[in-house]
Amino acid sequence: MGSGSRFGPMPAFSAFYEAINGRKPFPWQDRLANEVVESGRWPAEVGVPTGLGKTACLDIAVWWLASQSERTPSARTAPTRIWWLVNRRLLVDSTADHAERISAALRDGERDVLRAVGARLRSLSVAAGSSPLDIIRLRGGVDARRPSDPSQPAVLLSTIPMYGSRLLFRGYGTSRTMRPIDAALAGTDSLLLVDEAHLAQHLTGLISALGDCTRGSERILGGHRSRPQVVALTATGDASEGDRFDLDEDDAANAIVEQRLDAAKPVAIEIHTGKPENPLADAAAGLIARTSRASSCLVFANTPQIARSVLTLLRKRFRAEEADTLLLTGRTREREAERIRTHVLHRVEGMAANRDPEVTRRRHLIVVATQTLEVGADVDAEYMVTQACGVRALTQRLGRLNRLGRFAHARGVYVHTPAPKKTGAEEWPVYRSEPGTVLERLQNASEDATADVDLSPRQVSAALGRPVDDPGRAPEVLDGLLWEWVKTTTPPAGEAPVEPYFSGISGADYSVSVVWRAHIPAAGERLWPRVLDREVVGVPLREFRDALDGTGELHRLQGDQLTVESVELRDIRPGDTVLLPSDEGRLDEFGWNPEASSPVVDMSIVERGLPLDEEAIKRLGGVSLDESVEADSGPVSLRRLLNRASGHVGDDEEIDRAQQREAAARVQETLLRSTPKGWEESEWEEAISGLDPEVVSVPNEVSRLRRSVSNGDEQRSDELDETSLSLAAAHLDLHGEAVGALSALIASQLGLDPLFVDAVRCAGRWHDVGKADARFQRWLDPSGGSANGRPSRLLAKSHMPKSRWNATRGEAGWPRGGRHEALSARLVERWLAGRRDEFGSSLTDLLLHLVISHHGSGRPLTPPTQDDAADNVATEIEGVAVEAPADLSIIDWDQPARFRRLNVQFGPWGLALLETILRQADHSVSSGTTVPELESAP
Repeated sequence: MGSGSRFGPMPAFSAFYEAINGRKPFPWQDRLANEVVESGRWPAEVGVPTGLGKTACLDIAVWWLASQSERTPSARTAPTRIWWLVNRRLLVDSTADHAERISAALRDGERDVLRAVGARLRSLSVAAGSSPLDIIRLRGGVDARRPSDPSQPAVLLSTIPMYGSRLLFRGYGTSRTMRPIDAALAGTDSLLLVDEAHLAQHLTGLISALGDCTRGSERILGGHRSRPQVVALTATGDASEGDRFDLDEDDAANAIVEQRLDAAKPVAIEIHTGKPENPLADAAAGLIARTSRASSCLVFANTPQIARSVLTLLRKRFRAEEADTLLLTGRTREREAERIRTHVLHRVEGMAANRDPEVTRRRHLIVVATQTLEVGADVDAEYMVTQACGVRALTQRLGRLNRLGRFAHARGVYVHTPAPKKTGAEEWPVYRSEPGTVLERLQNASEDATADVDLSPRQVSAALGRPVDDPGRAPEVLDGLLWEWVKTTTPPAGEAPVEPYFSGISGADYSVSVVWRAHIPAAGERLWPRVLDREVVGVPLREFRDALDGTGELHRLQGDQLTVESVELRDIRPGDTVLLPSDEGRLDEFGWNPEASSPVVDMSIVERGLPLDEEAIKRLGGVSLDESVEADSGPVSLRRLLNRASGHVGDDEEIDRAQQREAAARVQETLLRSTPKGWEESEWEEAISGLDPEVVSVPNEVSRLRRSVSNGDEQRSDELDETSLSLAAAHLDLHGEAVGALSALIASQLGLDPLFVDAVRCAGRWHDVGKADARFQRWLDPSGGSANGRPSRLLAKSHMPKSRWNATRGEAGWPRGGRHEALSARLVERWLAGRRDEFGSSLTDLLLHLVISHHGSGRPLTPPTQDDAADNVATEIEGVAVEAPADLSIIDWDQPARFRRLNVQFGPWGLALLETILRQADHSVSSGTTVPELESAP
């Protein structure tokens, strides 16, 4: 490759791949990388069989992005964000692990090739010293973190529903204010590598159908990066020959490729009557009985219910000392998933593809799994049993049997049972009528009905033929529907659900996110710490309703993903986050289990601390609140100590900080002595001993003991003015200058037209001018006023303790729920009133919208709040005095029409991207993550 003035020659892909993976790429991997670079585009489909390293497409995408680092941003065709999409939550996600290895190698690698590629990727981001490649896993139905700004190179590993919901401005688990940012990061400047894309046909169709809606985005990023670029990774795809990349003669001549293509995979066909559970368990036991030493066996079931039943049968047949029997479904939390994953990928006792097959394991390993193990898992089993399924599913399941061609004794069993009795055509769950066709083709592939069928990768397509699955219909996206979805501030009642548009009408996954907590706040109070995706289990709504039938009041999170509300079971909707008490049960070592009754470990205690709440301690159940504890003043009950630690004492009693800390330490010591039911002793000991006895007390939140080292980021909600809290106070003018400069840097880095660079710079400079309101200034710094009640220099941020924030607001006279950005927009509008000729109507619209939406509001309205302020708010913009009414009950009725005009002009995702640039610049400056030198703004 050519040389660059800053970084020297761009390393060849083969050198980069070898530096990452420790081996040379297969011929097809090197050929695809060079074709992508030379053509500036990916093929529509990569049709390489499973087991031949399709994960290398991630390496290619990263290398391609680095290769374009010295182009002018507007000339780049390689997207900044690389999404790896799968159709279901994966518990064994080898691709995510590989992405982490790439990022670590680029960050810490000492080889010249890694330093060269890492430096090129770093140059694309505005943040000095940033990681060359950010890796983000979106595990469940609750929001995780996102790239810190749109210019940050990143790999995001996501399910189809997580991506699709974000694309359509309804991101699962994302607060309403953050939905536009997530939509922009999904819908612009993104390469989508869709693993086994046959499972995502509706998503690919949706992106194509949205093409007309994205044309305005081309004004922002140009044609190549203004919309998602989709690449299907599947050996059973439907693309035409010209749009499909396949193996060629060089691959056929490669010894390793040949070994894997001819890997032994004889499969016996068994036909049974009745339910599938018993024959699946019998087949697995029969395969294990053939072995002379401990072996590994995968059993694929089509539903979690069948998988659990098979596991129960196998555990009755094999003693614990004979076989490890595990269950893998997509319905588990990260805590339980990590334990299962560790066993499955163990280098001795597991079935990882990199396991040495000559090493003797102690026991058989039998893993019963649903479709969650069909993709993304680099596992290599000696034996496999599968329930009747479709062509594509069977092809994928076979990819986990003798994956690398190392087991000459490998064997599989295909178990066919009749479709459940129902009126009409013969149809099976999940796969409809296709299992009947698959059985017929398998029988025809063998001359002897009793003989095994050769289903090696070289032979499988000839034996199974073309898929005959029908993905069903997805509804058409109409402009009116999209217009409703972009209204993220005030979502219309009864709006259309987004799921059918990326999953199909018949395949839409209507799920809820379930979280277990020892402390559940009352309705109207805030949940803290925030829910993280690793706490969550996604459960189909119908199954959740069946399991909780008869339950009275339930608790779910409102749109801000913080405030708790009480609802009836019938009011639970898809995408909701539901809080269950930790003593409710319904979770076991393998995940969601409606029949489980044992208490559930509250993961927020493990990672972020203990709630000092009587009900929470009762739910944990390790100790009695009436237990007597020896304190300095003599024996007291644990309940009394808990109240003292929380600061809840009688009116006639005073407690200072030291006494409160002492009470908290006694509570900590007492809890350490008894492990609650459901917890492992070592896990409980680590959780409690790691607490800092310094009590955190905040109004409207439960007091708690933090972990000394927190494993989770306690992000503030963007819907609250707590974003005005900072480690240090910041002056309003300097804050605005910094946000404007950083916004412009990001916009330039992305390649935006200079007109839009100036627009986000101006909006960044003016976004907080509404904080000039005297009430807001008193809120930020009650002691900073001068004789006339105004501070000598206006502030944008306050360093006051969070515990004083709400009380100080009331004392300052700032109304609860008041939005300072509404005042900012009024002041900017007054300043622009005499400058229409200079800015023009379109730029005026954009500036006002960016200011009013910088906390996610104004789409299409900023909700008013009760206020009776009679004064005006006054300040200076660019040296010109401006003032406007300070009454926050006034509604800007021009904003909806302004918002519509901008969506038409820039497209929904283009406008969201402009908002994202300003908002993420504001987040970075406010947190101190990135504060640019003001003179360096372009």
